Amino acid sequence: MAVAFIAAGIFGFYHFEEQSQLYRALALVGVVMISAALVFTTDPGRSAWSFMKASRVEVRKVIWPSRTETTQTTIIVFVMVFIVGLFLWLLDMFLFWGVRLLTGQGG
Repeated sequence: MAVAFIAAGIFGFYHFEEQSQLYRALALVGVVMISAALVFTTDPGRSAWSFMKASRVEVRKVIWPSRTETTQTTIIVFVMVFIVGLFLWLLDMFLFWGVRLLTGQGG
């Protein structure tokens, strides 16, 4: 039912083009709010709401890294990607040289 309301709201938004965009946007926001109210009155909606509240509580428990830690970790990741890329490039060149040597291709 909520999906049907949202679909009707979107249809109405485009169908009433001659009306002010402000009124159409407000009507669409109203339809979305009514759809949300419909969803949260069902059992799956209530369980989704309780899941969102529990998730918010868990996010507050997380110890977020400081700006310095984030910067240092980002630099370490870039350096490691460069080192691994260089290693793989050298390995590829060595294997390419070995295959050319074994097959007699090249000059």
